[in-house]
Amino acid sequence: MRRQVLFAGLLVAMTAGLCAAEQTKVDPALPAYEKVGGVSGSLNSIGSDTLNNLMTLWAEGFQKVYPNIRTQIEGKGSSTAPPALIAATAQIGPMSRAMKPTEVDEFERRFGYPPTQIKVAIDALAVYVNKDNPLQQLTIPEVDAIFSKTRRCGASQGLDTWGQAGLEGAWAERPMSLYGRNSASGTYGYFKEKALCKGDYRDTVKEQPGSASVVQGVAEDLRGIGYSGIGYKTSGVRALSLAAKPGGDYVDTDPDSVLSGKYPLARFLYLYINKEPNRPLDPLVREFVRFVLSAEGQRVVLKDGYLPLAQAVAQRERAKLE
Repeated sequence: MRRQVLFAGLLVAMTAGLCAAEQTKVDPALPAYEKVGGVSGSLNSIGSDTLNNLMTLWAEGFQKVYPNIRTQIEGKGSSTAPPALIAATAQIGPMSRAMKPTEVDEFERRFGYPPTQIKVAIDALAVYVNKDNPLQQLTIPEVDAIFSKTRRCGASQGLDTWGQAGLEGAWAERPMSLYGRNSASGTYGYFKEKALCKGDYRDTVKEQPGSASVVQGVAEDLRGIGYSGIGYKTSGVRALSLAAKPGGDYVDTDPDSVLSGKYPLARFLYLYINKEPNRPLDPLVREFVRFVLSAEGQRVVLKDGYLPLAQAVAQRERAKLE
């Protein structure tokens, strides 16, 4: 039942020379945000649902510094960010995955240069079960066998009941009830690539419009299992420990495991912006991103259940604004 899947080392840059335990708090080397002049206007953000809460909290904090600005946040999925940036209906494109080469190419055809990617936080994509489900752990091939009809991670057969996942007694014959994101979601694409080995989802996955809806569905369904960012965890669900391959160590979503790269479904979260080379960035966009990468902005990351960047990583991202 424990099948093999190979994962490249993930998130090496996250530690940036600091041990994982130190990174469970906001890096004390991160600079405080300093207000500047010339910041005004309206800031529009279109993109990731996973980042929707973070964007809202960042916008609220930013508006306390600049009370006269206006912000509008729309989170319908990462795939809505590139078209919004290209059409200039948004200055910020939050994404829970990196842009696809086709999306970068389309942007570059329009402007003659690529979009600028800014790492802003670290997430653990969790596999959730109902809090009353006794299951504790799965391998990635088993996750694939549950959610995928192609089983490219190596499982010989699909897992349809909780008994096939190792549960006994009354649970043995209970069928699984699958919850996931829709295809506009970066979480949908990331899970497809990393947990399904680029395979195809089962037709029985109940596609939800947002991360919170996935967690709510699992919390209300005793047979439920779904995937969502760790920032959306509630008391009604439990995140399973995951092993990358059969016989491997089962790893939780705790900060140490995520930041060390041991947790197999860890990822960066991004903001994309349109920055023309050799020209100054719009002060409103520049200062918003600087706020996100400051000590204040990274405290928001921690508050919302995600993991903050190390100063070394944040400094590299801030350099992209110049």
